[in-house]
Amino acid sequence: MQTEELRDFILKKIDDIKARDVQTIDVRDKTDVTDYLVICSGNSKTHVRSIAGHVAVEAKHAGERPLGVEGETDGEWVLVDFGTVVVHVMQDTARDFYQLEKLWGH
Repeated sequence: MQTEELRDFILKKIDDIKARDVQTIDVRDKTDVTDYLVICSGNSKTHVRSIAGHVAVEAKHAGERPLGVEGETDGEWVLVDFGTVVVHVMQDTARDFYQLEKLWGH
């Protein structure tokens, strides 16, 4: 998939499992590490893990394997790295503390 197609696919899969406050940040002019950050919130540790797991599994079925998944054990903040798109699924407390949207200028 092309980067924008992958981003849109991820956004649909996040919506499937009812993530909240979904934000997409284009960081192509700020870093060479990735093109887009997708940030969303889950209601609980279980919900955060479920959102991240659903995105990873559905992407694998579509032929897009994540490069890595971090934070599943804790469930406060799970990161799913697809290279050109990095997904951050967070509980509200972690999201308020780290303020990734502010950090990346969104």
